[in-house]
Amino acid sequence: MTTADGNRARHAVVVGGGLAGITAALQLADAGVRVTLLEGRPRLGGLAFSFRRGDLTVDNGQHVYLRCCTAYRWFLDRVDGAALAPIQDRLDVPVLDVGGRGGARARLGRIRRTALPVPLHLAPGLAAYPHLSLAERASVARAAFALQRLDLADPALDGTDFATWLHRHGQSARTVEALWDLVGVATLNATAPNASLALAAMVFKTGLLSEPGAADIGWARVPLGDLHDTLARKALDSAGVRTELRTRVGAVSRADGGGFHVDGGGFHVDVAGERLDADAVVLAVPQREAHALLPEGALDHPGRLLDIADAPILNVHVVYGRRVLRRPFFAALGSPVQWVFDRTGASGLTDGQYLAVSQSAAQDEIDTPVSALRERYLPELERLLPAARGAEVRDFFVTRERTATFAPTPGVGRLRPAARTRAPGLFLAGAWTATGWPATMEGAVRSGFDAAGAALSALGHRHQHPLQEAA
Repeated sequence: MTTADGNRARHAVVVGGGLAGITAALQLADAGVRVTLLEGRPRLGGLAFSFRRGDLTVDNGQHVYLRCCTAYRWFLDRVDGAALAPIQDRLDVPVLDVGGRGGARARLGRIRRTALPVPLHLAPGLAAYPHLSLAERASVARAAFALQRLDLADPALDGTDFATWLHRHGQSARTVEALWDLVGVATLNATAPNASLALAAMVFKTGLLSEPGAADIGWARVPLGDLHDTLARKALDSAGVRTELRTRVGAVSRADGGGFHVDGGGFHVDVAGERLDADAVVLAVPQREAHALLPEGALDHPGRLLDIADAPILNVHVVYGRRVLRRPFFAALGSPVQWVFDRTGASGLTDGQYLAVSQSAAQDEIDTPVSALRERYLPELERLLPAARGAEVRDFFVTRERTATFAPTPGVGRLRPAARTRAPGLFLAGAWTATGWPATMEGAVRSGFDAAGAALSALGHRHQHPLQEAA
């Protein structure tokens, strides 16, 4: 294919159709590059997807984002889905504490913010937070000021665990449970002892201490597949991207005279066995898959990709015969339950209520049988929600993502590679790459920006970072 001026059109192949790959493909296509996107699954969206269960449309897990997630918000705008995943007007997280009191009614607290300047925007909410003592609330304020002074560029932060830092700054076990881990487990997919201080500081400084509205929560009011598959595919088609699903890539090898050959394999696709010539390749797949596809010499230390561990997330899904929760979501203390979301409207359920219980850092439960999880979580939901007592349970099922995120352990920062490799024309994308963010939808989209920007520079295309004006 040639351009209007008679030159050969540059061709980029993006391997992987998750948020990182979709973002990279859109960025490259918007800059005038011819793009082919290859995805092994029968859908786009990576690990943030939906599926059908009878009459329900079910998300594999609950995903939220914050107002400070400017890259994911760009993604929503780009696929014309922002109105389908609105953000709270103002941060408000209900926190129910059953405190091991048996059948006693759960005590309600709230994590809220005001419109006051940072850090005063959190002060009234913290002062009224009933799950901490007055002394513990004062200690949180002191730790927040210390956190604000940390330099995120300091490499020493990556080698320290968050729990050690919290202990040094006077945080009690209760304070860690009722505040720091309440937020940190959901965003980092790790408890404080297992989380890098660098990533934890990044989350709390950006989300809670950058601007008053940074931590306001947004979530999809429709199935994730509507956003990350249906609307994303429409945007890719409109941008001129050739998208091939059910297409496994067997190898990426150097071509004579530069560039790469991408051998497309797989099944049930019309490009099976086709060799695609590409000027640039973006590997937007999990780290182990990327390691298997990397040509020799592409990274100085390719084995480090295999040292980036995975962390699981478990989701428990319960369909009740009646309404048992009046809030859109809540977090829990004193219970194995972490976060509960009402997914009734998004699922298409018209009678009863469908709740999704999102359990991060679920290493101890990821392989637990459904029957045992049912025996554990149904009574816990009844402790938290009196209206659930005696309610008909129409369905109970579990989704497990054993490799939901990379583990944000101390030292992981030195293992995460940049987008650009040593092989000219070959780039990496994925939330596990060196974005500075934990494994979130925001991190995935940012990695797509990084890979596409590096590829466009290598191809000689002028481009502007999508968040340049917002940064």
